[in-house]
Formats: sequence, structure tokens, C-alpha cells
Amino acid sequence: MTIQEAQQKIDQWINTTGVRYFSELTNMAILTEEVGEVARIMARQYGDQSAKESDKKKDLADELADVMWVLLCIANQTGIDMTVALEKNFEKKNIRDADRHQQNEKLR
Repeated sequence: MTIQEAQQKIDQWINTTGVRYFSELTNMAILTEEVGEVARIMARQYGDQSAKESDKKKDLADELADVMWVLLCIANQTGIDMTVALEKNFEKKNIRDADRHQQNEKLR
């Protein structure tokens, strides 16, 4: 599925099953909450923090998909085509960071 298709499918789901979008501010709060869930998994699976029994059932892929879902909801609400936005972001990074990371001794 392309990003554009994902945005369309989310919009269709929201406008039928979900009834309507939450407000942009509510979705920003939900996005923060979802990113926190990803951080919790990362800290326990890849970091030094011990996992509680309830953490062991958490699925990183599912939580990342939740982040993407809410991010695409916000894009839909604010009229942003994420395919175009990501393409522009690549252009920006290719110009700004053309040599930057190659010269970074910490990455060698």
C-alpha cells in the first residue's frame, strides 16, 4: 500500500466506522501517547530497562502502525499529502546533509 492509499483508507475508515476525526489537538495528544508506547517497548527490548509482565505482550510493529495511523490522521485533517511532504523532505535532506554524515567520525 502506498502512503497515499493509506491516507485514503484511513479517511474512509474514519468517516464510516470512526464517525469523524477527533480534533487536531486531541490527535496530537494521541500521537504523543502512541510514541510513548513505542518508547516503552524500545527501552525494554533494546535499552536497559526491565520489562514488566504486561510489557512482554506489546508488539513494536503494532505500536509503530498506531503512530503512523494517527500521523496520517493529522495529515488528512490539515490537508497534507504525506507522499509530497516526504518527497520534499528527501530533497531537503539530500541538499543539507549531502556530506554531513560522511564527515561524522562518530558514525565510522
